[in-house]
Amino acid sequence: MAQKSLVAPSILAGDHADLISSAQIVADSGAEWIHLDIMDGHFVPNLTFGPQMLGDLRKHGCELFFDTHLMLSRPDLYVEAFAEQGADLISIHVEPDYDVAATLEKIRALGCQNGIVLNPKTPASAVSRFLSEVDLVLVMTVQPGFGGQKFQEQQLSKIKEISDARAANGFDFRLEVDGGVDRKTGLQCREAGADTFVAGSAFFKAPEKANFVCAF
Repeated sequence: MAQKSLVAPSILAGDHADLISSAQIVADSGAEWIHLDIMDGHFVPNLTFGPQMLGDLRKHGCELFFDTHLMLSRPDLYVEAFAEQGADLISIHVEPDYDVAATLEKIRALGCQNGIVLNPKTPASAVSRFLSEVDLVLVMTVQPGFGGQKFQEQQLSKIKEISDARAANGFDFRLEVDGGVDRKTGLQCREAGADTFVAGSAFFKAPEKANFVCAF
């Protein structure tokens, strides 16, 4: 099933001293989703936000769809906290050592959509057994940890492989890309089958953000 294209601006590229204003910039652009990068300093070499940040954005009236990406060594220990603080979708990585299937089920039981994520060096086959159980597959097109990295074009074949598997099996999960996404690379990803585009630096630097959101 064809999915409507969506841009999910990443608040990681916003002003960390005024995240509610950054979220308002996203809302004013016409974007429906906002991407929340949660990093633990272990699975990835950076620290970002905790569950309270989501709750505080909600308290300040943010009604955007919270696309919550857990880059954690043990995401299974935190999905409940993020769900309680307002996450709409929680994505977890396939690479760490924990019960991925049970965690995906738990996310659904908490009332959220679920997603599975794979890093650039992880083959598409690593998520094959989860494709029937998820609402979203996120292909990282940079090594996660820091914004502003260069898009890895070799990930396009992986995007296409997962898109082809979706079509062949009649799945309807969203296919998201994250890392170095701008108008040019986003269109390349769309041609490969992606329908959801995380953009951080390119979005916040765009002079006409509404036009950027509509470009895909």
